[in-house]
Amino acid sequence: MNAIANMTATRTAVLDEAHAGHIRGAFGTIRQGDDGPRESWTHRLQTLLAILGPGLIVMVGDNDAGAFGTYTQAGQNYGTALLWTLLLLVPVLYVNQEMVLRLGAVTGVGHARLIFERFGKFWGAFSVIDLFVLNALTVVTEFIGIALTLDYLGISKELGVALAAILIIAAASTGDFRRFERFSMVLVFGSLLLVPVFLMVHPPVAQIARDFVVPRLPEGAKLNEVMLLVIAIVGTTIAPWQLFFQQSYVIDKRITPRFIGYEKADLWLGIVLVIAGAVAMMAITAAAFAGEPEFGNFVDAGAVASGIGNYAGRAGGTMFAIALIDASIIGASAVSLSTAYAIGDVLSLKHSLHRKPSDAKGFYAVYCGLIAVAAGLVLTPSAPLGLLTNAVQTLAGVLLPSATVFLLLLCNDKAVLGPWVNTRWLNLFAGGVIAVLLMLSIILTASVMFPEAASEEVIFAILGGGGILGVLVALGVLLAGEKDGRTAIAAPVDRASRVNWRMPPLREVPPPRLSIAVKTWMVVLRAYLLLAAGLVLLRIVTLVAR
Repeated sequence: MNAIANMTATRTAVLDEAHAGHIRGAFGTIRQGDDGPRESWTHRLQTLLAILGPGLIVMVGDNDAGAFGTYTQAGQNYGTALLWTLLLLVPVLYVNQEMVLRLGAVTGVGHARLIFERFGKFWGAFSVIDLFVLNALTVVTEFIGIALTLDYLGISKELGVALAAILIIAAASTGDFRRFERFSMVLVFGSLLLVPVFLMVHPPVAQIARDFVVPRLPEGAKLNEVMLLVIAIVGTTIAPWQLFFQQSYVIDKRITPRFIGYEKADLWLGIVLVIAGAVAMMAITAAAFAGEPEFGNFVDAGAVASGIGNYAGRAGGTMFAIALIDASIIGASAVSLSTAYAIGDVLSLKHSLHRKPSDAKGFYAVYCGLIAVAAGLVLTPSAPLGLLTNAVQTLAGVLLPSATVFLLLLCNDKAVLGPWVNTRWLNLFAGGVIAVLLMLSIILTASVMFPEAASEEVIFAILGGGGILGVLVALGVLLAGEKDGRTAIAAPVDRASRVNWRMPPLREVPPPRLSIAVKTWMVVLRAYLLLAAGLVLLRIVTLVAR
């Protein structure tokens, strides 16, 4: 009752009383109403430990089974030549995830619900349908990763997949948020198993450092094949589910604007871990297979574990395999949660890990249903698991621009974020990112649909056109922000007032004002994405039929 009373008194848009109260993180508690200054380093550290979780989980969860496959393919086929792509993704990761954590802390409303409320049911339905289809396929790939690893470890696939599914379901179904977060943090620490594998393989550190900061293309490689792999790296590192998950998880953890600084530190820690893990995977496979017959002939992550075992010792292969299982479990958990949060948002269902399954039946039905169906599909004989994995990477690359467009528009909506709206330069950067993602999406679609026609000349033409488009989009976003004042704060707001500002109840938020240019851009983008995703799915179905 106190939580409900506090929500009413402050008139915020928090939709569920479960989303208000004490912050009970894996490593500490911050009591509701604790707004005192954090003056000592001890107090600041205690606060950070209590806040830790959303950034670490979403980032480490991003190094899932699909990421293991993509990064190890890059390392086994091209050595460390593509490490520089990871460095370029660091600012993109931070900007995207910082925007959603800010939206979550300030609004108290999930990403899917905000899209429905600010852009209407038409756009909201498209976004959630996109998310549901892509997430369902992604969860399947997580269990594919588990199944591949079990073969290497000599464990029954049926037993191992079933136990993994039960563990993932049980971890989120206790009705205790802290218990789930502690489970997730164990998996986060489990990702560090790649460190001893790295040390066993002992790849050349100087070359790794050079390739991480100096862009170059692999010698003798075909540009179209390299570009497809680069797009796969982008698609697996920056995925739509991350946006929906982190915003809802920040809300479920009850983080408010007062603690945004600490949540940004949590996000940076997660980014360091995810990039370090990706670098380790590329470097490990590059060193393990250098000069061996398997170099340049990637099969799957299970074969990588076997190769590491052959060339670096059984212990190294086993730890790599366990790290893959760990990654698949945290990935399946986070992706399924992002879907359950989104469905709960748009259908106004109770959706919180603070609630027991009996008190949030729809939320847990979506979560458990995705896990059960994915596990069952992986255990189905003759299921096209390889094609499903490729479908996820392809669709993620095609659908990336759409999610980022809505995110940018929401972060410029003064009625939603008030003094927390984007700055001019953040809009400029985000606009450029959208243009680059769209360019990569076009290359990917063309390569999948017309593999014979996707020559180096065509790719260079798209890259050149995309560069011009990037400049125009970025300048358009900047000028639009200056013209209608969405990126400016109407009146100076002192720090204390900004920290306490939260979005009012949704019924009191004035409708958005979208220019004709923005509406036209949204329609054109959606039409392209529908066509591209439809064509890609049609080609995949055709390949399955063969």
